Amino acid sequence: MTPTLVRQHLPHAGTAPRVDVRARARDWSEIQERMLVPLYEAVYERLEVGPATRLLGLGCGSGLSLLMATARGAAVTGVDASPERMALARERLLPEAPGARSRPHTRLVDGSPRDTAEPGAPGYTVVTAFEPIGCLAGDSEGLGGLLAEATPLAQRGAAVVLAGWGPPERCATASVMRVATKLAEPLRTSGSWRPACRDDLEDVAQRAGLKPDGSGRVACPFGYADVDSAVRGLKSTGLFDAAMTATDQVQVDKELAEALHPHQRQDGTVWMPNVFRYLIARTP
Repeated sequence: MTPTLVRQHLPHAGTAPRVDVRARARDWSEIQERMLVPLYEAVYERLEVGPATRLLGLGCGSGLSLLMATARGAAVTGVDASPERMALARERLLPEAPGARSRPHTRLVDGSPRDTAEPGAPGYTVVTAFEPIGCLAGDSEGLGGLLAEATPLAQRGAAVVLAGWGPPERCATASVMRVATKLAEPLRTSGSWRPACRDDLEDVAQRAGLKPDGSGRVACPFGYADVDSAVRGLKSTGLFDAAMTATDQVQVDKELAEALHPHQRQDGTVWMPNVFRYLIARTP
């Protein structure tokens, strides 16, 4: 997978504001999102996602996970609160160019899960929340709200997939993420990074009234063409927003680059092995 993960990416022109949401969305789409492909593949294979699947993607981002589901024949609906990421998802899934390949049974909805409701349509058979939790203090509460809206739209016994970071000792990126905690400390906000806890996913499922029905771990290495691409990719996750607010982008870039140095290989590429965890739960 190395050639795919470490493709060269050109820097954005111009001076970016403290948090440039458009640039960050593009960096997520072009650099970072592909790191989660092994997670998407493992879940879809385990659930046998195919033509009989009606899938709702919560926080679908720029749509790569939905694209992979449509390749298996699934009917997909994606929802995300970020207009910038949703615009990129539409470019991928709903191209308007003449002669572009159309993807039937594909819907993208700005807003919240309740906005995806279709009167008279059958319920979703799979609901995915692939954006990993367990790395920001308070992120599980936000996911709980999404699930409260989404689960009534799913069929009884539908699979709900939650994803999170694996144990810090098995995630090389954890040492880099600690930069976010150190720099954001003066603000003491709920949006700063923290190490994943063992039962993060189970706790969310329990609060949402879901019944756990299996889990798994997937190797998702983070690979980049160079340190600059790594810095841009990691910042696109949003995990460093609190740090940039507490300090500034220059300081965050500097300390991130220093933290990435141990993971840089002789050819200049950056490689960090990680393990992600997923939980499959069922609606009542």
